[in-house]
Amino acid sequence: MSEKQIMNNNEVAIVGGAGFVGSRLKARLRKSNIVSKKYDIDLSDQLDKSTYLNVEDIDSLDQLAGASTIINLAAVHRDDVRPLSRYDDVNVKGAKNICEAASKYGIHKIIFTSSVAIYGFAPANTDEYGEANYFNDYGRTKYLAEQVYKAWQSEDPENRTLVIVRPTVIFGEGNRGNVYNLLRQIAFKRFVMFGDGTNRKSMAYVENVASFLEYSLSFNPGLHIFNYIDKPDFDMNTLISNARKILFDKNNIGLRLPGFIGIALGYIADFVAIIIRKPLPVSSIRVKKFMSTTQFTSSLSNTNFVPPVSLEDGLSRTICYEFMEDNSGKRTFETE
Repeated sequence: MSEKQIMNNNEVAIVGGAGFVGSRLKARLRKSNIVSKKYDIDLSDQLDKSTYLNVEDIDSLDQLAGASTIINLAAVHRDDVRPLSRYDDVNVKGAKNICEAASKYGIHKIIFTSSVAIYGFAPANTDEYGEANYFNDYGRTKYLAEQVYKAWQSEDPENRTLVIVRPTVIFGEGNRGNVYNLLRQIAFKRFVMFGDGTNRKSMAYVENVASFLEYSLSFNPGLHIFNYIDKPDFDMNTLISNARKILFDKNNIGLRLPGFIGIALGYIADFVAIIIRKPLPVSSIRVKKFMSTTQFTSSLSNTNFVPPVSLEDGLSRTICYEFMEDNSGKRTFETE
């Protein structure tokens, strides 16, 4: 491909495009008539096929030659990945390969989805200037990947655009992460509230995250870093009562127990899991996480971006899709 052909191609390359966020993003770009192409190692989606690309294989990244922008959503992110070296191979080495390909083919814009996991158990209302204090390999390698991208941008700061987006927990239709598991417990009347429920949880609806990634395509050269959170944050009382209102038309919390009972039950579950050598859905750390505040702030307000869906409407859409409609034949996305 000639240099002229490369420079005239305005394709947005969505790496990791077959995943939960990538699929939503591709649909948005299609509606906006923005030329884009999905790249992924997962080719199982028969409705909207991706082109095979493995960020660990530098040769496969030659397919990005005609792109003007790379949006990298590819990552290893589950808590149970083994060997642990997989986090470094995909998240860090993958970042290095992306940057090498961008430099090789004159691609001057990269949008990278990092994570608030780089902050670890952060103080409430941590913003983009918060200290990196990761506690697992996912957070560690996301932080290291950010440094790789920053080094790439600093090599040509007048021409290169780097957007780093750090989403909080993302939920939405088809996702099988922690928010889904919570809503499922409520829907099947297996949920028990532990503690006073005043702790707040920052969340992000998938359509809004995809919308912001699309919005980021307009950013000028420079380094742009954003936490992504849909405001206002729900406390657990509000989240549970809203879900119960949608599901059962009941505006209350249901059964509530003191926090210390929940933690005690979690420790019992830990002991049982050791005996049977099998993890259980309840554990002391899960109970503690449930009762803790995980709240972030963002400089999104300094932009003109307006999320297309309110957090309350995103929750309602998700609950209706998952538990009040028959979407059993639709694709799901397994995440933590």
